[in-house]
Amino acid sequence: MSGSGPAGRHAYQYVALRCVPRVDREEFLNVGVVLYCHATDYLDAAWRVDPARLGAVDALVDPDQLRESLAFVGAVCSGDPRAGSAGRVPISQRFGYLKAPRSTVLQPGPVHGGLTHDPGRQLEHLLHHLLG
Repeated sequence: MSGSGPAGRHAYQYVALRCVPRVDREEFLNVGVVLYCHATDYLDAAWRVDPARLGAVDALVDPDQLRESLAFVGAVCSGDPRAGSAGRVPISQRFGYLKAPRSTVLQPGPVHGGLTHDPGRQLEHLLHHLLG
């Protein structure tokens, strides 16, 4: 999904970032969002870690370790050298890396899309909508 839509709105894609402490139980808690807009060359992530909510899903989840994983996602988005090779590829490939399924505590949900005038504001809206 790329390009401009009606009235100057741009197509975007996003994934919710899920904390999945125990894959075998299939329980998760949304902790962030990654949004990619090809037309504006925008890729960013926003997150919020609530230790009380995490503890309700699994008391053994380490909120600090989860924050480190989310910071790595942010580094990939911004092309920060700390992201290693994942941060050195073109922006579309960085989003591809972040949306790829994985079996870790931090997992991307399915890819969704829409149209927006302002990807940054859309990211904040999605964070509020998906995380409450």
